[in-house]
Amino acid sequence: MDMQIPPQAKMKLVLVGNGMAGVRTLEELLKIAPDLYDITVFGAEPHPNYNRILLSPVLAGEQTLDEIVLNGWDWYAEHGITLHAGFKVTAVDRLRRLVTGVNAAGEVRSASYDRLILATGSNPFMLPIPGTELEGVLAYRDIADTQAMIAAAAQYRHAVVIGGGLLGLEAANGLMKRGMQVTVVHVGEWLMERQLDAMAGKLLQKSLHERGMQFQMNAQTQALLGSHAQGTQGRVRAVRLQDGTELPADLVVMAVGIRPNTALAESMRLHVNRGIVVSDTLQTVTDPRIYAVGECAAHRGIAYGLVAPLFEQGKVCATHLAEFGIGRYTGSLTSTKLKVTGIDLFSAGDFQGGKDAEEIILSDPMGGVYKKLVLKDDKLVGACLYGDTVDGSWYFKLLREGRSVHDLRDRLMFGESNIGDTGHEGHNKAAAMADTDEVCGCNGVTKGTICKAIKEKGLFTLDEVRKHTKASASCGSCTGLVEQLLMFTAGGDYSATPRLKPLCGCTEHGHQAVRDAIRTHKLLSIPDVFRTLAWRTPNGCASCRPAINYYLISTWPKEAKDDPQSRFINERSHANIQKDGTYSVVPRMWGGETSAAELRRIADVVDKYRIPTVKVTGGQRIDLLGVKKEDLIPVWRDLGMPSGHAYAKALRTVKTCVGSEWCRMGTQDSTQMGKDLERALWRMYAPHKVKFAVSGCPRNCAEAGIKDVGIIGVDSGWEMYVAGNGGIKTEVAHFFTKLKSAEEVLEYTGAFCELYRQEGWYLERTVHFVARVGLDYVKKRILDDAAGRQALWARLQHALADEPDPWAALEQAQVDTRQFEPLNASEIAA
Repeated sequence: MDMQIPPQAKMKLVLVGNGMAGVRTLEELLKIAPDLYDITVFGAEPHPNYNRILLSPVLAGEQTLDEIVLNGWDWYAEHGITLHAGFKVTAVDRLRRLVTGVNAAGEVRSASYDRLILATGSNPFMLPIPGTELEGVLAYRDIADTQAMIAAAAQYRHAVVIGGGLLGLEAANGLMKRGMQVTVVHVGEWLMERQLDAMAGKLLQKSLHERGMQFQMNAQTQALLGSHAQGTQGRVRAVRLQDGTELPADLVVMAVGIRPNTALAESMRLHVNRGIVVSDTLQTVTDPRIYAVGECAAHRGIAYGLVAPLFEQGKVCATHLAEFGIGRYTGSLTSTKLKVTGIDLFSAGDFQGGKDAEEIILSDPMGGVYKKLVLKDDKLVGACLYGDTVDGSWYFKLLREGRSVHDLRDRLMFGESNIGDTGHEGHNKAAAMADTDEVCGCNGVTKGTICKAIKEKGLFTLDEVRKHTKASASCGSCTGLVEQLLMFTAGGDYSATPRLKPLCGCTEHGHQAVRDAIRTHKLLSIPDVFRTLAWRTPNGCASCRPAINYYLISTWPKEAKDDPQSRFINERSHANIQKDGTYSVVPRMWGGETSAAELRRIADVVDKYRIPTVKVTGGQRIDLLGVKKEDLIPVWRDLGMPSGHAYAKALRTVKTCVGSEWCRMGTQDSTQMGKDLERALWRMYAPHKVKFAVSGCPRNCAEAGIKDVGIIGVDSGWEMYVAGNGGIKTEVAHFFTKLKSAEEVLEYTGAFCELYRQEGWYLERTVHFVARVGLDYVKKRILDDAAGRQALWARLQHALADEPDPWAALEQAQVDTRQFEPLNASEIAA
């Protein structure tokens, strides 16, 4: 009797705090593990997730509240997230794992959790002085504060902002634009002392004063005075300073700092010290089921208030929640790039300088430009820029790299455009940047990422770029740079069909056109392709011939003529050539499993042919390094093991953990599953190398999350992930589907591989193939079309049937054995 396997119940994840850090964590989690959790969010504000950084433009009348929403109500519904908006969490029972929230009407809602994220943010600090309870006294933290300030500006005239930091100046600027007369009261000698040195701060004050903003510097607030007699409530009417000065005030905004909001954590008896204390995985040190991210978290003694570190925390937290377990947050080196009332500011590192530091300063007060670079031991350790911040990202890159700037010293102050012999040749800043240079510091987005999105997705507006990359979607200081990238990348060509890059210089046709022609005209040889597509070069070149040869044999298996001489040297020799001219031999071990007999044969071969190095590979195989070319045939003959195809654009390895057969944590037999996959697909050539991994449980010891196909055992069967990459740029695989049986794993994996074989471009990894065609397209072809999926699997099985092992059947595999014959003395002399 068949047993029905019950569906695996999802774990429950609760997020307390609907702000930028917490919801970014969910966004990252949904990218890599969309079906792992049932998610519930409690947000104290009655709004969806919005960009708190952009409250200032809303106050100034430059944007609306709708325009700063990051994730609207529909986003929560689309991802199956339960949102309790307007519910402040009042209690968390760690023993029962239950979260309870209450709204303004007294309604109570609760949610249980397996994992809990605290993203409670911070609270504005209110000065402990008389009068803070008066009407018209506000902090500046959320939408309610902003709306109250807008309402006050419409009715009253005089405003006092206490605090000359970034938030205070933004509030003052917004109120001025609303028509109020604004005085800023600041306890320090200069404005924004945390981001600017004295000179830059005073330049900023001068510029703002010229625009009508008034200042009281080195001033302490003693009391707020009300319109009614002492002891009765009323509206604020004045601010009294310690020296007795009284400033008229119908509205007072306190912007004197923030404190991590740890009240809930303290009631839960979590360890709190300058924030909720967390480890490098963002787990609270008290309870590993509970995570904390954002301004409420204290990591290595630091609670960050800038958005970039909070987003970095969110990414690591999401990786850990997804049970990949590969991420660690080790802290952030921060920079501040701001635009205060239209004035560009940038600072990073130790910009104040001090003992043992050297300072390079450029000061042009009339031109509104000030630059200060701080060096120690010939390294840039700090920068402060006012008025001209175009090179801020370059200085920050030098600072992070910690490289010596001795060779740049005489030109360092004049920016990146003056480094090198030719400068930027008139190009704008965006065009001159390297692809690896960071454009959006808040979200860690590079120029290359932005340009790739613009080209591949056909983006033409700033909003589209923000949607796809998040660049300029946070503080907005990089907006101008993103616009430059948009202009020069799109190139002004708004045609519906962008021009495709030719396959090579021998033709104007691209990869897809060549593939389509081979299929449409049933071309079976390279000369057929050259004739049909009017190739410019009669015999092609080293770039196009291997691609065409692959397209032929993958489109028409057993019919098209394979041309071994049109393969790369490694595939012609069926071995991986090393830098000293010797070769690497990797015999195949099914699923990484071997035997004493195989190990003895390997050891005997090593001794017999004096192979200098034996190494275990990252794919759980044994690599024999330093094999002479003339020894390849006898080495493989004596090994008596199948080819590992470590030299080919083919299935390399299937990495496995020991699984349920041996591991007490295992839920499925991953080793057997890996062996079944490898035996079914091991002779599969592809556009590029392909790697699989099978893990027996969600702990994922086989690192299935960064493979072309990753299979993870769960209680109900298997989860399939696709298009991961552990190469130069690590890409986490996309969750694809859940499968119940080993037969389904073989069918779905085979169908995905055959779709990639048929539609991927030569030398295009699966990660790039899926990015090009879209994951939704791949799902449509395989998940939504059962007949099409089965046809793909059948086509691959037909292609692989009777495919020879090149080292076991040299003649059938068309291996030219003459290349392995040693040269004699006369040939060497010639």
